[in-house]
Amino acid sequence: MENNKPTILTDIVIARNEAIQKGSTSSGLPRYARNDAKRCLFGSLLLLGLLFSAVGCRFNHQVKEEKTEVDNLMRYAHNVVISEKDYGYLMEVICPWDTTLSLGKFAMVKDTTKAVDTDVKGVLRVPVKSVISFSATQWAVFLRLGEIDRVKGILEGRFVTDSTMRALLAEEKVYDIGTEAAADIERMIQLKPDALLYSPYFDGNQGGLNVTGAVLFPFADYMENTPLGRAEWIRVIGIMAGCEDKANAWFDDIERRYNALSGLCVGVEHRPTVFSDLAFNRQWYVAGGRSYIAKLFADAGADYIWKDNPSTASVPMDAESILAKAQHADYWRVINSNPFPMTYESLSKESPVYPLFDAFKNHQIIVCDILSTGYFEQSQCEPDLLLADFIHFFHPELLTGEWEGYEPKYYHLIQE
Repeated sequence: MENNKPTILTDIVIARNEAIQKGSTSSGLPRYARNDAKRCLFGSLLLLGLLFSAVGCRFNHQVKEEKTEVDNLMRYAHNVVISEKDYGYLMEVICPWDTTLSLGKFAMVKDTTKAVDTDVKGVLRVPVKSVISFSATQWAVFLRLGEIDRVKGILEGRFVTDSTMRALLAEEKVYDIGTEAAADIERMIQLKPDALLYSPYFDGNQGGLNVTGAVLFPFADYMENTPLGRAEWIRVIGIMAGCEDKANAWFDDIERRYNALSGLCVGVEHRPTVFSDLAFNRQWYVAGGRSYIAKLFADAGADYIWKDNPSTASVPMDAESILAKAQHADYWRVINSNPFPMTYESLSKESPVYPLFDAFKNHQIIVCDILSTGYFEQSQCEPDLLLADFIHFFHPELLTGEWEGYEPKYYHLIQE
């Protein structure tokens, strides 16, 4: 549940394995929210995405032009190319399912006296005055940048855990515009947003959003395979909000901290083995060896059981196959989307297979309680802390200097 929607599935369990991965139980995890939460509950959708990935993005998309490294301001993200222009910036969003295709070019105009590229899909005057955000990974960045006043609507308001956003929703300074499957189009039209930041899907369906009159910007951050790649989308919002210097400084600090931490683990002699996620509807979705969570494990000095799998998404496997390969793994990473703590007793009742794993027997299960930690709203912009969390369990002796005494923010060992 990580990277793609599948990855997310993987990461959260993708929480939808990345609750949806927000929950293995899901009741209501935000569908549009890229929150790893969706992943678990939407395992079937993930499979569909994998089956159709070969033809995805071929709906109303263009063949992308090749860009040089000099042109592209992005260092880690692969799904968006940003070039400086006389008028401001040109952003091209690359189709995650077929990188020869483009989801569109968008002009971010700072100087209206300069000519804009003629082949763009949308033009935005920046800083934008108002946007509607379909994912917590978007509005959370506006919030951290001090630009939340530009956000007028969000999806899945009932799943919000951030106190500031909850207050804005209660005061109707930000509107809950429904769910991905049943968005309130009328409300969106009334809000007259400059841009609608939506999460692109493999079939290219935008659900009739064109009637809003807003620039439809495909925010493909959740499809990035690496922690720094996902986090770098901070810079996209920084440009939209007119505070690119602040966003760049923020990302530069994240990059510095993350790379310093991963550097500590490069030469470790022992790499503990680890696997991830829980079964969902008798099916296990395993993060591929090139996925977001696999990268985190590797950078934290761990040996991911499926590191040799070439997939960037989640791979369906049966419980027998999982047990055969992961039974003796040192650690087991899981996501808890329930409002109550996960325990060894609750896991054993959930499946008779779980107690057979060594990580269960040795109480080495690492869990993230997504509802109490704000995982889906914050973790994408804090990959350095996610990495520090895992290093805390795999190689605690390495956390010295500025990380001395670090207490994990997102993960903890199940205690009982």
